[in-house]
Amino acid sequence: MSEAQEQPSIRLWPLYIIAAAVVIALLAIWLPESLNRQMQVVPTIGIFMLAGLFSLLWLLLLSRLAWGPRLRYFGAVVLAIGLCAGSFRYKGLSGDWVPIFVWRWSNPDAVSAIDGGGVTAIQARDWPQFLGPDRNGQLGGVSLKRDWVQHPPREVWRRPVGASWSSFAIAGGRAITQEQHGTDEQVVCYDLASGRKLWSHTDSARYESGMGGVGPRATPTIDGDQVFALGATGILNVLDLTSGQALWTQNIAEHNNAQIPMFGFSGSPLIIDDLVVVSAGGPDGRSLVAYHRKSGEFAWGSGDDQAGYSSPRLATIAGREQILVFNENKHAVVAHDPQNGAVLWRRAWEHGRVQCIANPLVLPGDQVLASTGYGAGAELYQISAAPDGSLKSETLWQSKRLKAKFSNMVYRDGFVYGLDDGILVCLDPQNGKRRWKKGRYGHGQLILVDDVLLIMSEKGDVVLVEASPERHNELARITAFDEKTWNPHAFAAPYLLVRTDSEAICYELPLEGGAMALR
Repeated sequence: MSEAQEQPSIRLWPLYIIAAAVVIALLAIWLPESLNRQMQVVPTIGIFMLAGLFSLLWLLLLSRLAWGPRLRYFGAVVLAIGLCAGSFRYKGLSGDWVPIFVWRWSNPDAVSAIDGGGVTAIQARDWPQFLGPDRNGQLGGVSLKRDWVQHPPREVWRRPVGASWSSFAIAGGRAITQEQHGTDEQVVCYDLASGRKLWSHTDSARYESGMGGVGPRATPTIDGDQVFALGATGILNVLDLTSGQALWTQNIAEHNNAQIPMFGFSGSPLIIDDLVVVSAGGPDGRSLVAYHRKSGEFAWGSGDDQAGYSSPRLATIAGREQILVFNENKHAVVAHDPQNGAVLWRRAWEHGRVQCIANPLVLPGDQVLASTGYGAGAELYQISAAPDGSLKSETLWQSKRLKAKFSNMVYRDGFVYGLDDGILVCLDPQNGKRRWKKGRYGHGQLILVDDVLLIMSEKGDVVLVEASPERHNELARITAFDEKTWNPHAFAAPYLLVRTDSEAICYELPLEGGAMALR
């Protein structure tokens, strides 16, 4: 009997069963419309891991291969896994919870020396805080050219930066952000015209999370000749704008007996007259707190919710000035009196344990729109004044048609625009129904510049989309980065600053009317 006759044929039917099971499972996960894309990605990863494991078991136990080839193939798989483990390191997750790996020899904490020099005089609009001058993600009075083929954005400078999910605050030719450099957390000031580093302020602090990444997350605030910055572990710095010298510092976690949020403190400081308002998330009336901006002394505190990841915003609703904030843990949209912090109204967010990240959006008619991701959706509240002068709120509708996870929403001419679990949506706030849903930009960021949406996609593309309820109309696109981009962009017209956790770029965007458009 020959060797070929003695060797039984390879048993392939278990592989066919494994492949069929994978196909059936993937169809069951991805064919139905899902309200939570993350809950599609996670089981998909698990399915492929299980398929790989069962395939190895087939190889060793059921394949009928000779033991020599079995062990060689198994050894090759183990070697490949070892090479991958030795060559790549884990660098967090995408917004859809897809693991991201980078080369092990890439530097996780970029360090650049202070370049020095003074600020360059430059003609640009200010973008002095998170989400722009009015903290609503909008910039009016600037008209962008829509044809980036004939009039492409000009790259002004590009440079490495330290890890952070912070954006830039820009005023008077200075662009300020936060960065992580090894064990140090820094507030860094750059020259808007050249990208030179003008100064940095350093604190010994480091936040790091397997899911949330490394470094600070809040965007600094510039007001007058001062900079206000909140680090991921709760260090609140008030700095001189010109020199970066510390005027006073307070640890809001320690001072308010608060826990550091799972993904670090993320709310940007809000300046109201002589007060610095931050979301501390402490108990016993220390959820939202205010400090005197000159001395750093405690002014007031109110509420008991833990801090979420949105930033407090000042707005006038139902004829009354109030601070809106979206809190975590107990999950509620809360309005506070800016004079003493008293709670004016509160709406519980009863959608399970979800991260509250996107800022509530103030709409005409004394309405407030709130939204979160992870399948929760959106709610519209009507705020009104009672006869006794107090404020009351009621829910007008709930909808699953806009699930804003990381990105904030914007409003124009009767319609709301936002990223619904990564896909751009135009929503009618009258009834919560979608006008259209198209364009996967991932869990990026968007702002409204006059009548166009300026989107920073999660994959690193800068995109222009017409803000129209009629249809999705993408006007222009350039690629800025080839890596995960979660940082909000800042538009000090005509200069657009974009960044990741390792690199920053300044573009000059083409304007209708050129430089004259800014006068």
